[in-house]
Parts: sequence; C-alpha cells; structure tokens
Amino acid sequence: MAVHAHPDDESSKGAATSAKYVADGVEVLVVSCTGGERGDILNPNLEGDPRVLRDMAQVRREEMAAAAAALGVRHRWLGFVDSGLPEGDPLPPLPPGCFALEEVDTAAAALVRVVREFRPHVMTTYDEDGGYPHPDHIMCHKVSVAAFEGAADLERFPGGEPWQPLKLYYNGGFSRERIERFHEAILASGQESPFAEWLERRSDRPERRVDARVDCADHFEARDRALLAHATQIDPGGFFFRVPRQQQAEIWPTEEFELAASLVPTDVPETDLFAGVRELVGEGGTGA
Repeated sequence: MAVHAHPDDESSKGAATSAKYVADGVEVLVVSCTGGERGDILNPNLEGDPRVLRDMAQVRREEMAAAAAALGVRHRWLGFVDSGLPEGDPLPPLPPGCFALEEVDTAAAALVRVVREFRPHVMTTYDEDGGYPHPDHIMCHKVSVAAFEGAADLERFPGGEPWQPLKLYYNGGFSRERIERFHEAILASGQESPFAEWLERRSDRPERRVDARVDCADHFEARDRALLAHATQIDPGGFFFRVPRQQQAEIWPTEEFELAASLVPTDVPETDLFAGVRELVGEGGTGA
C-alpha cells in the first residue's frame, strides 16, 4: 500500500517500484489522501484551459484513473480536501476543513479502514518532513504512521477486523547524489541543467538514510506514462524528462526507500521491500 497526499504524488515517488511489483504478481494499492482540488496548473500547455479552470477536482480524478491504469495499481480516495500550498510572508492560514487541519486520529481512522480491508504487508509513505514541507505531505506522514501502528488496535480504532502491516518505508528518490548524476549528464550533453538551482537550494540539507534500492528500470516507461497522465501537474518538457529514459536506466536504475519500521527480521541494505516478509507469508501471499 502506497499512501500519498495528492494525485500525481504516486507517479513521481516510487512509481516504477509499484509497477515492478504489479508485474511480479503483487497486489498494489495506491491511496490518495486528498483529491488535489487546490492544485495549480503546472503544465504551461493547459494554462487557461476552460475545463480545467471549471472543474479541477474532476480533471484530477480522471488523471488519477489514467495514471493508475498505466502503473497497473488499484486506487482508493481517502476523501479529504486538499490544503493547498500556503505562500507568502507571513504564511496565510490553511483553509478550514482541509486535510492538514484534521485531527490525526480522525484522518487515520479512515486509512485504518482501508488497511484492514486491503491487508497490506508493506506500506510506503513520506518521512516526517513530508519529503518536502507541504502541509498535506506532513499530515500524510502522521496519518500513515498512526495507521501502521494502530490498524491492529481495536481500542484505538474500533470496527473491522484488525490487521498489522509488517514493514513501513519512507519514499526516497530525490537524493542529492541522484540529482547530481542527472545534472552532470545534462551538462555533458551540452544543455542547460534545470537542476542547478535545486542543488544550490539543497546544499545544506542533510541526506536521508537509504535502506532499500529496488531495481526497477524496466518500469520507467510505465512511470513516465503515469506522470504524463497527470497533465495538469506535469510539463512534458519539464525536468522529469530532461534525461532520456535509457540514460536514466544506465545512470540510476533504482528507486530508494528508508525503512521506518519492520516487524520481521531483515538486513539492510535491501533490494526488495518484501525482504523478510516473503519468508513469513510465502511467495504467493504478498500484498503491498
């Protein structure tokens, strides 16, 4: 189960890993905590598009369905309202009723219901900083951890059949080393790199731990189709596509994860998110 804040996050974080496990016969469920209703149009080709401006929520539902089909995953909406990304100095207050202002256990109860229904052995989500400090990403982290810890606890979350996932991971993927490798490849091709400013901004930011590297280059094509399905959010000429796919596969063929919790014995570094799980439940019984 991959828990994300908005539609499109599942395609930019761990998407090729999801597609790989689907191809391997694993059931994979993506959960979107919000509908992305307050998202801006980030693709210049769709600026001013009347249908998008009229009903962003419906457009993003359709985009998510297309992305899920590209990856081969199942999908569930958790049903909370996008908080938007506050900007300005001082930052404006978050809008009433949004996901980031929910009580953690109230929001987690909705995710617990999905966990108890789907019964995943492995969950993935964001680290405590949200991957980046978007209020919905930080809330997604809190809710996912609460659900991982509480899905087997009927006193904390009454109702349904209890279930305990066995491993929890935080998404990696935007490490400085990876971006530097792509940056250097673009410069070597004689082009201007879109990553120069990004690297400068992150120069003092500590790197997260990497505990698992999943080889998933064979599924970069599915990842890219899923990304492009989110047409309002992804510019086809943007930084995601500046390094040719084959070159990406040669430079960096893996996606990375940080092991946040494991209830099964495992040795890091791992190459499989189900390390320790397969031995416990058998090859045919894994869900993500």
